[in-house]
Parts: sequence; C-alpha cells; structure tokens
Amino acid sequence: MPLNPSASNMAASHAVTPVPAGTVHWKKSPHGRHRAGHPPRVGGCDEVAEAGEGRMDSLHDRLLAHAGGLPNDDLLACLLSAWIGGRGVLPAHLGLSGSDYRQMLGRHFPGLTLNPPALEPVEVQRLDERRDLQQLLLSHRRGRDPSEVWLAAIVAAACMGPDHLWQDLGLRSRDQLTRLMRDNFPGLVALNAQDMKWKKFLYRQLCLAEDILICRSPSCEVCQDYAVCFGPEV
Repeated sequence: MPLNPSASNMAASHAVTPVPAGTVHWKKSPHGRHRAGHPPRVGGCDEVAEAGEGRMDSLHDRLLAHAGGLPNDDLLACLLSAWIGGRGVLPAHLGLSGSDYRQMLGRHFPGLTLNPPALEPVEVQRLDERRDLQQLLLSHRRGRDPSEVWLAAIVAAACMGPDHLWQDLGLRSRDQLTRLMRDNFPGLVALNAQDMKWKKFLYRQLCLAEDILICRSPSCEVCQDYAVCFGPEV
C-alpha cells in the first residue's frame, strides 16, 4: 500500500495539494483551463474540443515552420501548442522563468512572435517539491542540448497537476512522454525498467533518495495497489 510522505517536500502519489482559500489554481476542463470554483461551460463539448485540436495542429505547424533545426524542436512545439490551446496544467511561461521562456523561444523558434496565455505561476507552497523533481531530472539528463534544462523545469511543473504526467503536460499520449524522457533523461528510462507510471516513478525516486519508506509491500508484484502504479494510463 503506497504511503504519502510529507507534502512539504515531496509526495508519493499525484494527488493535488489542497489549495488555500484565495489561491488561484488552474484545473482542466473540456474547454481548457478554468479557475477553481468556476465550472466549465455546458454544451458543445465535442465541437469545441475538435476546434481546439485544429488550432493546436495549426500552431504546431507554425512553430515548426520557424524551428531552428535543434534537438527537441518538435517536442517543444507540441508542448507550446498544447499549452496555448488550453491542454494540461502548465502555469505561466510553461513553468519557466520569464527570461528562460523567452530564451527558449528565441533559440528554438527564431523570428516567431508568440503571445502566451495569461496564467498564474506555480503555487508557492510547492516550489521546494518542484525543485527536487527538477534536480532529479537534471541528474539524469543526456547532456546533448541546453533544452534539457528547460524540459526538466517544464516536467517538474507539470508534476504539480492531478492527472497522469502526459496529460498534465498537455501531450496526446503517454508515448510522447516516454519519447521526451528517452531523448532527454535516458538514465531515468533505464531505471524505470518495469514501466511504472512516470509521475509515481519520479516521486518514488525522490523518496528512495531520502530513505523514505513509501510502500509496505515487499515487492511491487505482490502489492494490492499494483494497478495504481503500473496500470494503463488512459
């Protein structure tokens, strides 16, 4: 049975930390993000979703038309088009600082003017948790391209969301996330030999580094919560 370590620094599950009153927290809806306490509009969900997918594809193509021919151009185009299209839970500047965000755009998509959505930054009370995740990713980076540093920050920010990591990143499938990890953080892919769900796997690595017992079961194979950690991500 999985245990949840203190949320002050890390958590073993991907449940959302309770948001204090007055804090803006973005949630997903069929129409993109909306503020907590404000329900999504009702009606026309399929049509809106299809229109949103079309806009995402158009923006993705526009981004690639400006791509600089660098590693992760296509992956960043996917993340940016999903983020601007309202998919996932990434905050302002994809979870990067404003200067890093502008540097990333200028390096990978030179000459492109892109107006980011007006979103709130990452919740302050979880910044330590996000930094721990970012450092974990960076400790296993491939070392091929500077964009790995930005992707580590983006993935760490997405880990603050309530769903599977690929969904919180706004990607279309878990396969896209596995490609992101394989191309940029191959050491973690090697460690995740049993194909544990990525968000749970990352938190498990943090807990192991701190010698925190997160499971009472002697092994994953006999754990009654096996499907929670290893089941299909749909």
